[in-house]
Amino acid sequence: MDLGEVERLREHLGAFVAEVFVSLARKDQRRQGNCYLRGLMLDGRRKSIQPMAERLPDGNMQALQQFVSQSPWDHTPVLRQIAGKMTSALAPEAWVIDDTSFPKAGDQSVAASRQYCGALGKRSLCQVGVSVHAVTDKASSPLSWRLFVPPDWDDRDDVRRRRTGLPPEVGHIEKWRLAIDALEELISWGLAPQVVVADAGYGQSAAFRHALRSRDLDYIVAVRGDETAHRHDSQPEAPAYGGAGRRTLPRYRTDSVALHELAAAGGRRAFRQVTWRQGSRGAMRSRFRVLQVRPAGKIPRALAAADAGGSASWDGVLPAETLLVEWPPDANAPTEYWLTSLPPETAVRQLVRLAKIRWRIEHDYREMKHGLGLDHFEGRTWRGWHHHVTLVTAAHAFLTLRRLDPKVETPA
Repeated sequence: MDLGEVERLREHLGAFVAEVFVSLARKDQRRQGNCYLRGLMLDGRRKSIQPMAERLPDGNMQALQQFVSQSPWDHTPVLRQIAGKMTSALAPEAWVIDDTSFPKAGDQSVAASRQYCGALGKRSLCQVGVSVHAVTDKASSPLSWRLFVPPDWDDRDDVRRRRTGLPPEVGHIEKWRLAIDALEELISWGLAPQVVVADAGYGQSAAFRHALRSRDLDYIVAVRGDETAHRHDSQPEAPAYGGAGRRTLPRYRTDSVALHELAAAGGRRAFRQVTWRQGSRGAMRSRFRVLQVRPAGKIPRALAAADAGGSASWDGVLPAETLLVEWPPDANAPTEYWLTSLPPETAVRQLVRLAKIRWRIEHDYREMKHGLGLDHFEGRTWRGWHHHVTLVTAAHAFLTLRRLDPKVETPA
């Protein structure tokens, strides 16, 4: 947007800022929040503080720098206000978990490390943020963020921790655990849980799926075709007890099979065409199959035994999950796989819509990165990183609300 377009929205933005920044006690903080949001929405190649301040008639680089990097305001109440407002406006169909990377040129930024960087498609120096989004096919909004702390930042005497303000109690936690923590926080805010959707980076973890089930959260998550499982009707067996020694515990007497083998059994005839939404080039359709399986492996067995109170009291039955498989008409074999807690009698179109709804998140990331400067901020400190992503989330939420409101003319 140019300056005139931003100014025409100033009244609406003022009301939005007053609502979502109500936890900021000082007027000057709310004023700088308003200024920062206008800077993010204003046209310009770089959305770091200095160029934004130079573009705004009331921009003050020193004041904005202090507000984002040093001011002690708590970002959590702001995200809570945004989450409540956006949930009410969107009526989401799913909570989508994802993560995004922030490439770095140097090692001065908090939690920056050499790790897989999705933005570059390879291992590189970057930060990684885990996010949860409220999603429909028409719109979406981030609700919560977590900064991933790599293992090499766990040394409590590391000078980098003191320099970047990384709290002493914060250390390395797997991304899937960060996602569970964020989901628990959203529920504690009084938001109604939605079906959790995630890619294979999360879905491949049996521990993650188990954590969702133990919290009564439904999910549909991508997995790889080499994940192994038993057929749904397979039953564990134990040999007859001979009267001496320990009883042999029940176990499956047939080998588990890769999902791609289970899915391909029966050939193309087992798959049916499904149209799940209208895309920019017409109807989105492909061929899908639904079946039930019992995911196998060391971790699923250990989790099932722990739920039963230990191996001695476990009946050997692995939990069943519903498997959704895609076999496109032009492919030689199935290509995509999802495991879900939803029952197999769920309408196939509904399962496919939810499995595919992650496309909205890529839209969010593009807008936040290319249009709102999500990865333009240096993010050197723990506080500064959280402040910046919260402010970008607020700007994205404001623009999303304007697009949803036909009474307000919002520039494209």
